[in-house]
Amino acid sequence: MLLVEIKDFIAFLTINYPEKRNALTPELLTDIHKNLEAFSKNDDVRCVVIRGFGNKVFSSGYDISAIPVAPLSGKRQETPDTLLQAFDTIKDFAYPTIAMLNGHAFGAGFNLCACCDIRIAADDIKLRMTPARLGVAYHPKGIQQFIEAFGIARTREIFYTATSFQGKALLQKGLVDYMLPRADLEEFTHAYAKKITQNAPLSLKGIKKIISYFENDMALNQKKLNKADQLIQKCFQSDDLKEGQAAFLEKRVPCFKGR
Repeated sequence: MLLVEIKDFIAFLTINYPEKRNALTPELLTDIHKNLEAFSKNDDVRCVVIRGFGNKVFSSGYDISAIPVAPLSGKRQETPDTLLQAFDTIKDFAYPTIAMLNGHAFGAGFNLCACCDIRIAADDIKLRMTPARLGVAYHPKGIQQFIEAFGIARTREIFYTATSFQGKALLQKGLVDYMLPRADLEEFTHAYAKKITQNAPLSLKGIKKIISYFENDMALNQKKLNKADQLIQKCFQSDDLKEGQAAFLEKRVPCFKGR
């Protein structure tokens, strides 16, 4: 469920699924897309702040148990359309977007943050990208979004190590733009967003659009997308994916065989 509040030309979107650590469900992702599409029809919302419900988890990512690994036998696996649609909508929203990291963000939850223009974090959160720990080759659009947000070298580190980034490393590595004591996070984020909305609407939209022109130079062509898809399908057909999913659910270290 997505909670929506609009104040001072700011839309606050709260990922509200605490029983599954604010996992990104298809329904919630569709709600994000629909709300941003509605906001784009006028200038009543000039900044969007996305946060997680509670104070522990921003989002644990896409529900890992929803990945079907048993009956594959040659069946193609696709990145969920709702995930791609929602993340594109966040990146393409006409006005600035802010991820207010009031809790940990893992997997697709981290990807959602990478799609936002600004990341403001509490000082006790963790960020981690988990595909390599699960036996998955992440989809190219998502990796592109990380490169656009953090650069190629940092993206390599994020994906290769699958480590949890926390504390001062988040600022030092440029994964967040601001880090605050938890007690100050909400007030600071609101004030920051309000400062944005006090600027000229046409200027904000124009500047964001022009910035996107530089990102578009990195666009993936179909040949590269096809090759990336072959790598993704190979991972989805592997025994390592089954082992990665089982280890995640059993809370143990996976034992990968490379096949």
